[in-house]
Amino acid sequence: MRVSLKNLVIPSIPLAVFLVVSCFVIWMTAYVGGRFSTYTTLNTSLVDSLQSVFLLNSLISNLVCISLTLLNAFMLAQINNRFTIIRTRTFLPIFIFLILISTWNQTHVMIGSMIGLTLFIFALFNFFTMSRDRKASEQAFMGSLMISAGSLLVNPLIFLIPVCWIGFMMFQSFSFRTFLASIFGVLIPWIIYLSVQYSLVPDFDITKHINIYLNIDYTFSTYALSEIIYAVAIGIIMLISIIGMYSITNSDAINTRNKLNFLFLLLLSVIVLALLFRNQFASFLPFIALIYSILISHPLTLKQNNFYGILFVVFCLFNIVFVISKYFIF
Repeated sequence: MRVSLKNLVIPSIPLAVFLVVSCFVIWMTAYVGGRFSTYTTLNTSLVDSLQSVFLLNSLISNLVCISLTLLNAFMLAQINNRFTIIRTRTFLPIFIFLILISTWNQTHVMIGSMIGLTLFIFALFNFFTMSRDRKASEQAFMGSLMISAGSLLVNPLIFLIPVCWIGFMMFQSFSFRTFLASIFGVLIPWIIYLSVQYSLVPDFDITKHINIYLNIDYTFSTYALSEIIYAVAIGIIMLISIIGMYSITNSDAINTRNKLNFLFLLLLSVIVLALLFRNQFASFLPFIALIYSILISHPLTLKQNNFYGILFVVFCLFNIVFVISKYFIF
């Protein structure tokens, strides 16, 4: 059996529209079927205020998240086109990102997390322009500011800042100047936020507005069998894709390799944060989906052979089966 992804890498406009619409049909099955998130997420006060405008699990909340998801998917395409992380134009990162978000119904009303992801993408735009520039203080400042602003919505994101400093080293752009700019970028959103809170509420208690609580007491009995199988399956697919990616990175430019290494480090860091801060696990899913989609698309796009074609089909089938499994008890 010969499986080719050529038509998906650069699809025609009708096919691209069909694929996007298909993803959101999967999205809406969760809403129509009443399959909402089973995860309890401790939101920040800012997110609670934001989501109070919308009725939780309402059609409006879903439509807002769909709009934000489309925006993030568009920005994801711009990252690849501008920085050639995958050295050709490809539709696969967008498609895989939309499949994952549509399948993970926990994210369908996570408006705060989706906005945080948008800020995270803006941060990547800034960090990726820092390559071999130890005077790139503006980019370091703006990128760190975006992540810090995102941490107002998902507090543990603030722990990605040290990972970003490692990224500066990878890009050969770490210096006291960029480090100091990053520190100021981190502080400003929180200074503004806390100043406003203290001015509006004199007896403001910061401890009640920050959700950074470790919760690593995992018991697999709380997860359905289908969820465990699915997580293991996409983990194995990711591992195979990473091996495939590194087997061909010698053909990439050094800057591209640095970006791929940084993204892989970010993926590991976000997964660790999701496991450590289990009470905000669902908030990290869009970030995992974004980085996952870029990394897995690299070998799928550049290694046009039957093995990776079948691997992509298996990936899609696992997601479809997982969606269907939510309507049954495992």
